[in-house]
Amino acid sequence: MSQLLFYLTLASYGVATLMYLIWLLRSSEGTGAIARRILITGCIMHQLSILHRYVAYGHFQITNMHDALSFCGLAIVSIYLVVENRYKVHALGSFVTPVAFLMMLGSSAMAQDLAPLDPNLQNIWIYMHTMLAFGSYALFTVSGGAAVMYLLLSHLLKTKYLGQIVQKLPSLEKLDDIGQRCLNVGFPMLTITLIIGSLVATQRWGSYWSWEPKQVWSLVIWSVYALLLNGRLVLGWRGKRAALLSLIGILLLMFGFIGINLWFPGLHSFN
Repeated sequence: MSQLLFYLTLASYGVATLMYLIWLLRSSEGTGAIARRILITGCIMHQLSILHRYVAYGHFQITNMHDALSFCGLAIVSIYLVVENRYKVHALGSFVTPVAFLMMLGSSAMAQDLAPLDPNLQNIWIYMHTMLAFGSYALFTVSGGAAVMYLLLSHLLKTKYLGQIVQKLPSLEKLDDIGQRCLNVGFPMLTITLIIGSLVATQRWGSYWSWEPKQVWSLVIWSVYALLLNGRLVLGWRGKRAALLSLIGILLLMFGFIGINLWFPGLHSFN
């Protein structure tokens, strides 16, 4: 049952992504609303799929790439839907939902077998560490999508292109505000994630720091977003500079989430 729901979710995210892109590139006004309904339907099926896997095995699977990508995809879609409802920005879906769809596509290529979970990982702190991490990743992904839109719109306005795409994109001020608000929530979540991870590592391995690849890369990502937050709040960074740093941050984050976990052995390597 969970596999059926998973593939229905994958199909829904794919169709929603296509509809958002059609809405952005063509003049059909109703397409954006249809895309949102399809995405909401997919999000509900996604939740049911994960819940079914939980019921089937008694705990959430968090140590394999299939479920990690799936969880992150769900977090991205959930956060995006909240942001779209708050700001009424269908155009953002054209830049965010493809990321969630690609994550689900990658998840579908990974082994889906339920594996025994290390008893040391079956505690509330590990779940909090993981869920907060996915939440921060989702917020930074939405922020990164807004940053791409900001840079695109800025370029189009600079070249005096006033075509259909420009008319459908939100204002530069709204895009900057979305990036700011996502950062304001995502950075504290990421910080708490790292603190909880350090406490759990101390309890389990006797040291909060071991120069493990994921730890080092997480510190790099945290530093980039700390710089961005400080720049926005203290130095008044807005617009293009903030958008570029946000884009760098999401690229580093995605490499850390997928590349480091898959290609660099360590305590965070997925089974």
